Amino acid sequence: MSMTGCALLLFVAGAITTTGEIFPGPQIAAAYEGGRALYDKVVNYQNVYDTDLWYPQRSAKKGVTAYVPGKAQDGLTLYTSGDGPAAYLIDMNGKVVHEWRRPFSTLWPKGPRGKLWQAGAQTVSKPQPDPFVYFRQAHVFPNGDLLALYEGAGDTPYGYGLVKLDKNSNVIWSYAGRAHHQFDIGPDGKIYVLTHEYSKERLKHYGHLKPPRLDDYLVVLSPDGEELEKIHLMKALGDSPYRQLGYSVSNFSVAEPVHANAVDYVTREMAANFPFAREGQVLLSFREIGTGTVAVLDPGTKQITWATNGPWIGQHDPDILPNGNILLFDNFGHFLGPEGQTRVVEFNPRTMEIVWRYTGTADHPLDSPIRGEQQRLANGNTLIDESCAGRLVEVTQDGQIVWEFFNPARGGDDGDKIAIFGWAQRLSPSDLEFLGQPDGAKQPDKETRT
Repeated sequence: MSMTGCALLLFVAGAITTTGEIFPGPQIAAAYEGGRALYDKVVNYQNVYDTDLWYPQRSAKKGVTAYVPGKAQDGLTLYTSGDGPAAYLIDMNGKVVHEWRRPFSTLWPKGPRGKLWQAGAQTVSKPQPDPFVYFRQAHVFPNGDLLALYEGAGDTPYGYGLVKLDKNSNVIWSYAGRAHHQFDIGPDGKIYVLTHEYSKERLKHYGHLKPPRLDDYLVVLSPDGEELEKIHLMKALGDSPYRQLGYSVSNFSVAEPVHANAVDYVTREMAANFPFAREGQVLLSFREIGTGTVAVLDPGTKQITWATNGPWIGQHDPDILPNGNILLFDNFGHFLGPEGQTRVVEFNPRTMEIVWRYTGTADHPLDSPIRGEQQRLANGNTLIDESCAGRLVEVTQDGQIVWEFFNPARGGDDGDKIAIFGWAQRLSPSDLEFLGQPDGAKQPDKETRT
């Protein structure tokens, strides 16, 4: 046989063993995927300014660039930023009232320990350097304690865990599971958080989603950070009446078929006007199922009890409003135009009608291909986190900009890259009792950071 013939024979044999899942095809495929992830981590992410934590700045402006007293919802804004593992509390003029900071490397200097690690769970064994690790989300308690979620840019999995800090950034507890994107806190203090892990398991209903995969979970933690429950989200979908949605995962997403990116605990008040969920269930967002799926999970039955697609693409952060509608960040739903490709929409889940939208303008576009979220404020305005632009903007119901804040963190060789926002939330000072204590607001009096 000629050399060409031998090469062709070996090629065909390799294709058969891989596509037919005959030894050693699956093992080679798994090794290839792991090697590719490691290669990307080592080669493509040497400079933090080349990661998706930094984007070319749209404007050189920093801090508050618009503020209309009387129309804006006054309060304090808590935000996290891609420039590091920190959370900032600012007033309406952009002055930093309080700051929390805790580098990831200080949590487990000798590697993660505790029940998760001892049980062989997937934890962060070789983390990215500290400049690549930031707080994706943060929640401040009335006494100044902060719950924060770490993510590592340029790593897979990128979920790095949770930490609870006191008001002086001292560690109260930490959770070493692969927490990512979002968490929410129930009225009893339990924490509902998304995690993900590599899996070699075959899924009962989804043979087309072959391992290895990055699978998503909902984890329930005690108020002290102890893991109480762990629910596999693709299994929860497969065991539900909405099983067929799992077949809408696109070919380029089979290695991460869900990409869950939001979790909201359904309170009694939310459920009152939202007929698709009960108190104690959770609202979830699945970016890669269809063009984007919003779903309700019952932690008790471990099944999806309601799900819908809609006229949005790659959405983030669906929120149930008091009127029973859902507000969400539609990353790609505006298509082409000078206003940007992103919009925020409020839709009626009973009729699927979009009843309100904000799409930006040519002068003030809205454009964030990844991340992003929003908050409906008490006065009816909407606070929008245009993550990739490093911009927070508050708009009225008729689309008027009444508050705008650009991230003051800039970097890159020419200082023309802006750090993304991971999270933003408007808070009432009356809910933060620690600010009235002698050392409650001990940070330097400053308008912006550089």
